[in-house]
Amino acid sequence: MTTFPTTPDAPTSPTRRDFLKLGWGVLAGVAALEAGLASMQFALPRVSAGEFGGVIGCGPVDDFPAGSVTPFNEGRFYLARLADRGFLALYRRCTHLGCAVPWDPARGQFICPCHASAFDGTGQVLNAPAPRPLDRFAVQIIEGQVQVDTSRPLEREQFDPGQLVYA
Repeated sequence: MTTFPTTPDAPTSPTRRDFLKLGWGVLAGVAALEAGLASMQFALPRVSAGEFGGVIGCGPVDDFPAGSVTPFNEGRFYLARLADRGFLALYRRCTHLGCAVPWDPARGQFICPCHASAFDGTGQVLNAPAPRPLDRFAVQIIEGQVQVDTSRPLEREQFDPGQLVYA
């Protein structure tokens, strides 16, 4: 058996190939990080104050007479003030297939133009095929100003007087 003399491992400097591999690896990592951050920013909602997806200031309580329904197109909702002076913010999206539902003041109803679902002033279903009432948004009254939070529609199975907000 032949043995070869061993020498202590001398420190070797990285080769050009090792340096290029390391450089390409760092560049690929930075590119992947930038792509991930750009994707995250694209996926996250950008909400400005007073736009759909945020809190919308509607105005003073006294601007809304009892029995009125006021559209807020930028917020995609109607602010209903019922006869008992309670406020209810109704999402204007039909619960059947998502069509925009206009308010018909002559009939006192929301009538869906797609499949003729009808809803009363509280969003309760009067005529199918809508399976449930119009969704609502949270309403707050702060220092006499009505504010509606459109960040999350609140689903409901029926109208409940506890859903109303009073000044």
